[in-house]
Amino acid sequence: MMEDRGLLPLVFISTCILGWMLIAVNGQTDQTDVAALQAMFTGMNSPSRLGWQANGGDPCGQPWKGITCSGNRVTEIKLPNLGLSGSFGYQLQTMTSVTTLDMSHNNFVGAVPYQLPPNLQRLDLSNNQFTGSLPYSISDMASLTYLNVAHNQLQNGLSDTFQKLSKLATLDLSFNSLSGSLPQSFSSLSSMNNMYLQNNQFAGTIDVLANLPLDSLNVQNNRFTGWIPEQLKSIDLQTSGNTWNSGPAPPPPPGTPPARRRNRHHNSDGSNSSSDGTSGGEKKSGIGGGGIAGIVISILLVGAVVAFFLVKRRSRKSSPDIEKLNSEPFAPLNSNVAHEVKSVQPPSVVDMKTFDTSASVNIKPPPIERHKSFDEDEFSKKPIIVKKTVKAPANVKSYSIADLQIATGSFSMDHLLGEGSFGRVYRAHSDDGKVHAVKKIDSSILPHDSEDFMEIVSNISKLHHPNVTELVGYCSEHGQHLLVSEFHKNGSLHDFLHLPDEYSKPLIWNSRVKIALGTARALEYLHEVCSPSVVHKNIKSANILLDAELNPHLSDSGLASYIPNADQVLNRNAGSGYDAPEVALSGQYTLKSDVYSFGVVMLELLSGRKPFESTRPRSEQSLVRWATPQLHDIDALAKMVDPALEGLYPVKSLSRFADVIALCVQPEPEFRPPMSEVVQALVRLVQRANMSKRTFGPDQGGSNRGGDDQDTQDM
Repeated sequence: MMEDRGLLPLVFISTCILGWMLIAVNGQTDQTDVAALQAMFTGMNSPSRLGWQANGGDPCGQPWKGITCSGNRVTEIKLPNLGLSGSFGYQLQTMTSVTTLDMSHNNFVGAVPYQLPPNLQRLDLSNNQFTGSLPYSISDMASLTYLNVAHNQLQNGLSDTFQKLSKLATLDLSFNSLSGSLPQSFSSLSSMNNMYLQNNQFAGTIDVLANLPLDSLNVQNNRFTGWIPEQLKSIDLQTSGNTWNSGPAPPPPPGTPPARRRNRHHNSDGSNSSSDGTSGGEKKSGIGGGGIAGIVISILLVGAVVAFFLVKRRSRKSSPDIEKLNSEPFAPLNSNVAHEVKSVQPPSVVDMKTFDTSASVNIKPPPIERHKSFDEDEFSKKPIIVKKTVKAPANVKSYSIADLQIATGSFSMDHLLGEGSFGRVYRAHSDDGKVHAVKKIDSSILPHDSEDFMEIVSNISKLHHPNVTELVGYCSEHGQHLLVSEFHKNGSLHDFLHLPDEYSKPLIWNSRVKIALGTARALEYLHEVCSPSVVHKNIKSANILLDAELNPHLSDSGLASYIPNADQVLNRNAGSGYDAPEVALSGQYTLKSDVYSFGVVMLELLSGRKPFESTRPRSEQSLVRWATPQLHDIDALAKMVDPALEGLYPVKSLSRFADVIALCVQPEPEFRPPMSEVVQALVRLVQRANMSKRTFGPDQGGSNRGGDDQDTQDM
């Protein structure tokens, strides 16, 4: 008995040591997971309440809040309702064992990170402030069963990338600003039970949802139209706040499979009921499946025999009868149909004697009263439409969505350069060290049709001028359209004039003239060299980019000319102060309206003021209205010059600069000069300024961000 008591402490100590050893073994977290969590911790501004460590640490062996492990791998990250902010890192794609990620009810902003754990089963990012679109990486999460991004600020349309998500059972996109039609790949969501799309801006029909195994569907407060599919009327369905068609729905097109029955009722014994009311275990009376098959086979055999004899009999028709048939007029077919038949049927099928080329061209219109053949009806109802295909230009590079996601930090706010009329622009860092600007065109502006986009890319890629921003590449994937262009490190003229920082000094006079002349040359190229002429439509200081030597580069050149309905998009942003008076009346942009907008930019260069400032007195809010009466008064002109110049400018040069402005901003478009004359006037201004330096002395001024060593003689 005493010996047993002596053994008890030893057993207890051994057990503790073994337990500690097991904890130590399990606590050695995979270093890839540790690195990803540490990057996540740093991105969230290192919140101390999580108990995580920025360096070292053992997530699986220590009490890291929200972390669950299996062995030495992290399997769950659950951090809801913690007031977290910042971002949650861009290394999560290495966490291949994580199946649950819950970051809901926090304060995250910017785009949803592209790099997410690839084997997620549950993803909850709801109730944050995410913007942009769903990242493409979600489309590869074949194990995903639950996706919730509700109550964010997501925009744009959904990419057609849901083909692999066959296990997804719950999808919640509600309370965002998502737009466009529902993607066709929604039909691949074969496990979908609960779908919440309410309070967005979705449009089109919901027909793609008709055959999903849904139990509940909420599409309230969108812009859906069409009819509600019959298959959905037997589920928990909420549809108010849309514009549904009234009256009976049209019949489905020929060849459409019959609608699937949604019979979810069960017998009291738990067995499923069949459609005819018989239980699955009962024997059915009547003809069995084998009997029906025998009858069908017999009918097919008899039909084959009859068809054989008919064909053989027809083949015996005499050659005179065939010639007679060929000599009859082509009453059943009009000329267009004849051409369609020739274009559709291969030569081995269509008798070239019957469809003689000359006869097809010179056929007279058939009489109105005639007997129609079956073939004629088919062709008349289905005209052949040949769509022109546009090849990708060879001088620009094709990028993938994945490439641009990585290069722009998943289109994060840190990479955002600005937002224009057609979309946001991001800074992109390539693997080779080069930096580009990526314009993500808003999906509501440009349709999903890649053919239209490729034509735009092809046209823009033909524009080559030293003062026009060069197109480097493009991306057209999953309904997303992006343009990749040169990046100019000194930013836009707008930022230089209106957003000075402690590292920059004001533009000296020579630089302002240089920028005006370079921009004028860019417009001269678009208007008078390009054939047909290109109307820019969006001339403003934010679209004039400056390189390291302060040479101007006109961005967005050709974009508004080739995007359908671009005028309407630009008119929605009216009131900026750049638009000519006739644009406000007609909504139409012309070469002359470009000249006017350029004159406004010159006024910005001269005065340092924005084109429209609501904070100023009413008489000074419109820059053109305020400045125009003073352009020919030398005393008034001196008072309206940008104070940042500190009086360091040649007076005659300033006066001539003002004369060019006055010509460009005339209210009557017919009196505005062509851009070639504007270029000549600015060149003469530069030449005279250089010749008179002996009298006036060189322009003075401090250097700025890009360096300002060159004078206007180099222009």
